[in-house]
Amino acid sequence: MTSTYLTRLGDFANEISRRAPSEANLPVYSVTKHQGFVPSLEYFKKQVFSLDTKGYKMVVAGELAYATIHLDEGSIGVCPELSLISPMYTVFRIDETKAEASYLERFLKSPKALSAYPTLSKGSVHRRAAISFARLAELPVPLPPLPEQRRITAILDKADALRAKRREAIVKLDQLLQTVFLEMFGDPVTNPKGWPGNTTLGDIALDMQYGPRFHNEAYSLNGIKIVRITDLSPTGELDFDAMPRMDVEENVQVRFVLQPGDIIFARTGATVGKVALIQASDPPSIAGAYFIRVQVNNSVLPEYVFAALRTKSIQKFIAVKSRQAAQQNFSGPGLRKLPMPVPSLELQCQFASLAKKIEQQKRTLQEHVGQQDALFASLQDRAFNGEL
Repeated sequence: MTSTYLTRLGDFANEISRRAPSEANLPVYSVTKHQGFVPSLEYFKKQVFSLDTKGYKMVVAGELAYATIHLDEGSIGVCPELSLISPMYTVFRIDETKAEASYLERFLKSPKALSAYPTLSKGSVHRRAAISFARLAELPVPLPPLPEQRRITAILDKADALRAKRREAIVKLDQLLQTVFLEMFGDPVTNPKGWPGNTTLGDIALDMQYGPRFHNEAYSLNGIKIVRITDLSPTGELDFDAMPRMDVEENVQVRFVLQPGDIIFARTGATVGKVALIQASDPPSIAGAYFIRVQVNNSVLPEYVFAALRTKSIQKFIAVKSRQAAQQNFSGPGLRKLPMPVPSLELQCQFASLAKKIEQQKRTLQEHVGQQDALFASLQDRAFNGEL
């Protein structure tokens, strides 16, 4: 694509600031990294937005919106219908005689654009850096004729669909593991199989430890990996490649570095209840202050406890209790009270063996997804350099 096609975003787009009227009865959306516009209730599985939406922005179908402080993560999308979004988002409209919204969304999520955002942002800490529309308007956009934009978008959509199928396969394997758990052990809250005792997570925990809070320390190129909430997927995988690093004092590392068999629990915010199980093959890392690290005694296997914490009944228990706080939060005392029946170790070992096989299949698929992601990034680079 020749430089002739490079155009400032501001030459064909304008910021829109349209506040919702008090009587507006419209769906509320969130703008996400992977899916763009998603109904908030569907995305978070619980209400995280205010019931009073009169301060929200009203967005029209075809307009674009992005998270002002998370655009560098790719949190941008095209609005599908007349709806409301939080004031934290920036909204803009494009001249449809010059640009296709779907093409522009593809470009603004591409590695080429993501690498440019740090030069446009304002903020002393990278993760909180904001990009106003005035700054984004200066971004050079490769803008060929509309038919070429549509052709490029169709190619990228097809390639992206293949990646989505692999991700769906990972989700199905995860659902299979949950089904196996319920067949072997039953619901941990109602305990239909009558496992002895009235045990809780606190009864079988050796230790529960809040992650350290890093105040003024900056991320660095070296140091230990720091686990953030955003690095934990809904299916319990940790994205170590995405984690920032930090130079942490040795005594802090000794206290907080995660060990194989540790379970980390997201204790606050919209993602409260998400968990991960640390594996021996995982690189050294420290879970931040939004996590609680759980270590269990020898009456249970970590694989069993991890799976129990992910059951729908336990997650519902956590959701109900966390909503009772002003800010969604499920801290140590609540975690200790979670029901946790203790089946025989023999049965737990059988489950752990099955879980290991399923996890191996998931990891193989994740490696394939990683390869497809790399190929997709290369395809995007070629697309936005006029080489397709």
